[in-house]
Amino acid sequence: MHILHDFSLKDYNTFRIDARCNHFVELNTEDGILTFIELNQGNFPKHLILGGGSNLLFTKDFDGHVLKISNKGIQVYQQDHDSVLVGAMAGEVWDDFVQFAVNQGYGGLENLSLIPGTVGASPIQNIGAYGVELCDVFHSCRAVQISDGTIHTFTSENCRFGYRDSFFKQEGKGRFIILEVIFRLSLNPVLKLDYGAIRTEIQKSEIRDEEINISDIRNAVCSIRRSKLPDPEQIGNAGSFFKNPVIDTDLYQKLLAEYPDIVAFPQTDGRYKLAAAWLIDRCGWKGFRENDAGVHVNQALVLVNYGLANGHEILQLSNKIIDSVFQKFNVRIEKEVNIV
Repeated sequence: MHILHDFSLKDYNTFRIDARCNHFVELNTEDGILTFIELNQGNFPKHLILGGGSNLLFTKDFDGHVLKISNKGIQVYQQDHDSVLVGAMAGEVWDDFVQFAVNQGYGGLENLSLIPGTVGASPIQNIGAYGVELCDVFHSCRAVQISDGTIHTFTSENCRFGYRDSFFKQEGKGRFIILEVIFRLSLNPVLKLDYGAIRTEIQKSEIRDEEINISDIRNAVCSIRRSKLPDPEQIGNAGSFFKNPVIDTDLYQKLLAEYPDIVAFPQTDGRYKLAAAWLIDRCGWKGFRENDAGVHVNQALVLVNYGLANGHEILQLSNKIIDSVFQKFNVRIEKEVNIV
């Protein structure tokens, strides 16, 4: 391993913010991760664990160690008539792993296609899209505790998954490096077609319902996402910047009376999840641009860096949007992206 000093992180975050860190090291193997921790215990009290850099916004330089986790590998552990346990190392690119699973006929991940980032970040954020969340297919993960180098196995219960939330974003934040994530995938998948425009997109290919497979779903999700979301290689962004807010029934009924076209999804606890993109769009933000910080023209959830925006400008824009939505709807939306 080779530690680099006064290192630019511009190529390591999808917002393309030119923040710098004091020390940077890329760890390409599990043994390398464990060795680095063993050799440096207590010597990097301030650290940032970096995967694909697709869910963070740098607002300043980072005065500490940035550890880029890049270990690779996929392994099938167990298979029966109905399901298969598949492990992917934390540094695997998430969408590459989804493509692997679909190619093998392993169902469960297809609705999560084209989400940016790495496998190791997926349980931290409990990523989700098109009616599926990571916790739906999660079996366990292995993670090393930075303070002493011990390896722990976390079950779904240990991870305490919530909406875009987990133990690793709360009490465990910064304390563990995820090494591998193990998924329970289906050999007889139940297809989820009715969220968003998946079914409509598939129907464009004139595929009959009884012929639809997980590959068709993946293709549809990729097509939808590409039509709505900007490519970070062309326009700096971190995907969805805000979470969809969940509100109680009373507030929902009040909003529904005033805005009959409000987009909402009933939850099992009787509350309603609102579409943050609809709220932001109704406040007039879609397509807004101030200097090089803006809101994408096709998706109000996505803040973008058109080139030279800094993290402070994007953060200030996000706060203006949050305030605007609250003033109009009495609903407080939250940032999904991690602010550094």
